[in-house]
Amino acid sequence: MSEPPSLLIQCIGNRLRGDDGAGPAVADRLRDLGLGDHVREYWGEGTELMQDWEGRERVIVVDASRSGAPPGTLHILDANAGELPRDLRLASSHRLGLAEVIELARMLDLLPKDLKVHAIEGEGYAPGEGLSLFVERAALQLADQLRGEAMRHGAQNASAARD
Repeated sequence: MSEPPSLLIQCIGNRLRGDDGAGPAVADRLRDLGLGDHVREYWGEGTELMQDWEGRERVIVVDASRSGAPPGTLHILDANAGELPRDLRLASSHRLGLAEVIELARMLDLLPKDLKVHAIEGEGYAPGEGLSLFVERAALQLADQLRGEAMRHGAQNASAARD
């Protein structure tokens, strides 16, 4: 079995709950841009995230957030620098969310060397609604930014992108 790519982009969210679908929207765009080998989408328990960190040098996690900032605001956090800010609530609806998974991994010394969290501030999380306009724009911009970052770090298949 081959080694996993050193870069993993984990996109969290539920497409059926409004702006909670920001992560999956970023995943879709990254796949369209040729980064499918580096993208995984999650909507289940947070422990799946930590399991996929094994053997990865660099992990980027994308999720929706609720902090009171304007919709579409992008929060970028370095999880290796310390605990995530308490006023930034990630939109997880699961028992063990991203912040808890990161702290558990920190306690167990399982954090990747480079773990960044990109959280897109949402507006609404009602069932059945699509992304709000500002969140949709932010998701597309973030995906384009992450593609550029992946290319700078030598991600395979990034050059095969379609525009």
